Amino acid sequence: MTQPELTIGNDQHHWPFSRGLVVESLVNAGASGTVAAAIARRVEQQLRHARRSPVSPTELQQVMVEIARDVAGDAVADAAARQTPAFVDILVRAKKGTLPFSRGVLARTLEDTGLSPRDAYGTASAVDLRMRQAGLREISVHDLDALTEQTLAERYGDHLRLTYRFLQRNRGKLGVVSAEGSAPVPFSKGLLVQSLLAAGVAPDVARKVARVTQRDLRGSEDRVVTRQAIREKVEALLRDEVGPDVSARYRLLRVLRRPPRPLVVLLGGVSGTGKSFLAAEVAYRLGITRVIGTDAIREVMRAMVSRELVPGLHASTFNAWEALLPPGEPHPEKPTRAELLAGFRDQVQQVSVGVGAVVRRSIEEGTSLVLEGVHLVPGYLRAADYAGALVVPMLVTLPDEAEHRRHFEARDSETAASRPLHRYMRSFREIRIMQDYLEELAAREDVPLLDGLTLDESADQAVDVVLRRVMEALTPEERARLLGETGENASG
Repeated sequence: MTQPELTIGNDQHHWPFSRGLVVESLVNAGASGTVAAAIARRVEQQLRHARRSPVSPTELQQVMVEIARDVAGDAVADAAARQTPAFVDILVRAKKGTLPFSRGVLARTLEDTGLSPRDAYGTASAVDLRMRQAGLREISVHDLDALTEQTLAERYGDHLRLTYRFLQRNRGKLGVVSAEGSAPVPFSKGLLVQSLLAAGVAPDVARKVARVTQRDLRGSEDRVVTRQAIREKVEALLRDEVGPDVSARYRLLRVLRRPPRPLVVLLGGVSGTGKSFLAAEVAYRLGITRVIGTDAIREVMRAMVSRELVPGLHASTFNAWEALLPPGEPHPEKPTRAELLAGFRDQVQQVSVGVGAVVRRSIEEGTSLVLEGVHLVPGYLRAADYAGALVVPMLVTLPDEAEHRRHFEARDSETAASRPLHRYMRSFREIRIMQDYLEELAAREDVPLLDGLTLDESADQAVDVVLRRVMEALTPEERARLLGETGENASG
């Protein structure tokens, strides 16, 4: 004769009795599996003997506790009385309503952090056990996330805790982690487009590649991907869209965005050559956030040292020669070439002290930097003196005098005459002499010249120089780690 169905709940909502859930509840309370199974059989027998169905969860827990006290002792019975048994739902409060906690749902989210299905379910079960042993019947989403983070940190370390936090706070967004296991950051199409433009990719192609990359990666099973996966995806798309050369250039630029040593780009050049605009553009293309002009460094030094003590520091580079004239001597209207360059070198020597300090600070902080200014004279800051950085010097020039004059005129209108045109035009001859001198030094010191007439052309040249010089400066170990190259294939 078939026994009548034994159900748990009330007249409106009930479900079949599960001996397994009673066993789980008793194991959670500290009983062994064998003892828990024996108690569960007696619980079922007693309920069926009472011929009452449905049985409320509260009554089921009371019967379970009574029999556990008789079979397993007070410790197990008391723990079973305090806990939230496995046959009672724990409700999770969210803004959109209240839902029963589900180990399966939490496990699927935990798989997105990189856990295997088995480990994800095991962690979700650990979270469930903690709530039940604490007697929780209801919990907020915020508190559930905090408990999950704590469990992850204890079982696997801080990285998975931070990854889970990212997933919960950036629902639907693609997360990016580095190979070192740092905390995820949101994927940015804008930053990807920026790096593609720096690699010489046309704007429309760059936007398409970024859009396809995001779509394909977001459509994968993982919601957190590595930078390596993004790079491989982008390189494959670039090979298909524009060819292997641009793909390889993009790969090298990725190295520059996370160089093994701080990258220090030096853009020298006389006034009016467009160094400031170029420095900002080069920094943007290379993903460098710090741009400093040597004029700013000179201003700081001027504030620390009086004009009377070091007069040459308080002059412009093209009239610093005046500070070197002996007292009482006639003041010529124009300096000789030797006098002009002596004053220029004197100020450069002084400002180079401050420039060197800025570079050393950048190395200590591990921060890349773009420096621009007339004081960045070839030969004064040598890469060999800053072994902790990748130092790349360049000289910005304007070979055409007429174009140089037009630069001053454009700057005068763009800056509302804050840098008066007549002042620079009056010393234009001296400025051109200084440029010739800098070009001579650049040739002697093997410093590349940037002489493009447009900002884009000069920026393209600058990025090419940086790529080439950095690849030459990388050690074999750095090349192998960053590019996967061995000694046999580590060419340019």
